[in-house]
Amino acid sequence: MTLYMMIWVLDTMMVGWYGGNIGVSSVGLSSEVLYTFVNIFIAVGVSVGITSLVARKYGAKEIKQAEEYATLGFFLGLILAIIISSFLFVFSKNILTIAGAKGKILILGASYMKIASVAVFFNMLNSLLNGVLRGYGNTKTPLLISALINVFNLFFDWVLIFGKGPFKEMGVEGAAIATLIAQIAGLIYNILYFIKKSKIKIKLNYIRNLRFHKLKELMRLSLPSSMQEGAFDIARLINTFMIMHIGSVAFAANQITTTIESLSFMPGWGFSVAATTLVGHSIGEKKNLKAKEYANTCAILGAIIMGFCGLLFIIFPKFLISLFIQSKEIEVINLGALCVMIASVEQPVMALGMIYGGSLKGMGDTKTPFKVSFISSWLIRLPLMYIIIYVLKLSVIYVWWVTAVQWIFEGIVLTLLFRHKFKK
Repeated sequence: MTLYMMIWVLDTMMVGWYGGNIGVSSVGLSSEVLYTFVNIFIAVGVSVGITSLVARKYGAKEIKQAEEYATLGFFLGLILAIIISSFLFVFSKNILTIAGAKGKILILGASYMKIASVAVFFNMLNSLLNGVLRGYGNTKTPLLISALINVFNLFFDWVLIFGKGPFKEMGVEGAAIATLIAQIAGLIYNILYFIKKSKIKIKLNYIRNLRFHKLKELMRLSLPSSMQEGAFDIARLINTFMIMHIGSVAFAANQITTTIESLSFMPGWGFSVAATTLVGHSIGEKKNLKAKEYANTCAILGAIIMGFCGLLFIIFPKFLISLFIQSKEIEVINLGALCVMIASVEQPVMALGMIYGGSLKGMGDTKTPFKVSFISSWLIRLPLMYIIIYVLKLSVIYVWWVTAVQWIFEGIVLTLLFRHKFKK
């Protein structure tokens, strides 16, 4: 998961070196929109449904049913991927205009988003296939695929953004093309692996002989998970649009901090996926205490790693921000450093919320994480953000204090609800 997020990080970093706060703002805003759609419908939607069902059927040694759910999930995701990519491609400029982008940020952002909307189509297919692999406990192959994608992305970012060798200098468009090439390369490897080695296959006969109650079961699990991510991501996207109105310096500082934090919560996401799979296997085997032990172990490990990331945020804030922007952008660096230090507060408790939420999904309960996320995003974060930005007109620094409050609420509540579930 860290390596997948590195694709966005590398784009932001190299574009920051190339175009300063304007480059970061254009790519950052476009990426927020793109990955909001991907996360809601696929990465934390259908993919989680696939992983949860495949894990439980594989744990119960029902391989054919695991393959049926994998196949139904992949083709449901494929249809969604086509719709999402087409929508983002056609309406890229309109979406960024609504977000408050103007002038050069709008022009560069729309150009980046059109190309990247095609790239996220292949990204979504990779996410669906990885959901199947993780469901039967194979997390090494998705790791290898993400490493391959990163190698391609890093190389083509460098040659296409800055114009190295026979390639002309393409700037922001080059970053989008690099991401597209990398995602295609990853999908090719993924498909070849499924054909030759995967323990769970995608089989067309399950589509020809479609059983609607199986599709309904998949959607029953995927929809609340999508709604949970939607509750969080749509609120975050609205927040991003709000911050855009403060100015490009504040937005660039916020975007770089978000990018840095996205790396720190990837271990939490990774352990969350592990918890979903291991808890699902244990529930399928009728071993409830084993499921509880796996969930608690994942939560402890995730909190330790993310807590260490938070420590780095406190010790090296200016250094981390300066990795993403030209050294002359002093205002962005100073503002971003303060935001990063505040973000350190939420790291360990964020891990608990993500991992216990993933554990509940492994048990088949995708509604509880959705309800908690809805309350924290729409009833806590959004109103506070509105007051800070539009009423009190405070700095972007206070936005990060609101984010800390949100994650502390989610982490504590999901931990308590998970424990209550096992007591019942």
